[in-house]
Amino acid sequence: MVSTDRVLAFAAMSLLVIVVPGPSVLFVIGRALAHGRRTAVATAVGNVFGSYLLVVAVAVGIGSLVERSVAIYLAVKLAGAGYLVLLGVQAFRHRHELKASAIAEPPADRPRRGDLRTVLDGALVGVTNPKGIVFFAAVLPQFVDHAAGHVPLQMLLLGLVPITIGLVTDTLWGLTASAARTWFARSDRRLSMIGGAGGCTMIGLGVTVAVTGRAD
Repeated sequence: MVSTDRVLAFAAMSLLVIVVPGPSVLFVIGRALAHGRRTAVATAVGNVFGSYLLVVAVAVGIGSLVERSVAIYLAVKLAGAGYLVLLGVQAFRHRHELKASAIAEPPADRPRRGDLRTVLDGALVGVTNPKGIVFFAAVLPQFVDHAAGHVPLQMLLLGLVPITIGLVTDTLWGLTASAARTWFARSDRRLSMIGGAGGCTMIGLGVTVAVTGRAD
């Protein structure tokens, strides 16, 4: 139903978006620094679960509209592109406000949360992540084959691509952070560089979304 070239193209763009540290990645890193690798992995699992809920919402809601209206498709794409640029500008402007103290390890006597609670916390961050909302609403519809029909189903299948990539990359971020707590937790400069690079990438992605894509 979905051609291989579209899947590969969507995978490439998904990877570009996902590897940029955003709210979800910073949340996973924070949990890793605070509680270790088990909590980091549980948080990553919850995060991708919440993200796929966004895929379902977009597929059921926007997918059916996009299937019938090119105008709606273009409106969603341009609105999303503009918001991506805005998020990128804000991330770059406020990059120096990222402080290592914000993800510092909590007191040792703080009670450990259960795995289920950790997964639910991760899901909440995933489903409310602005980058995820914009990406799935504005970018995902560009990679479906409108002529083939069943647009919502195509979106659900394509949505598994970034979910799989996200699970792998978020887990790696968490494991890396848990293994290098000192490196992450003691350098505001490193966090600032991460935030600045992420902002520039988001701006570039927003421009790319605005000038590319299919209206078939």
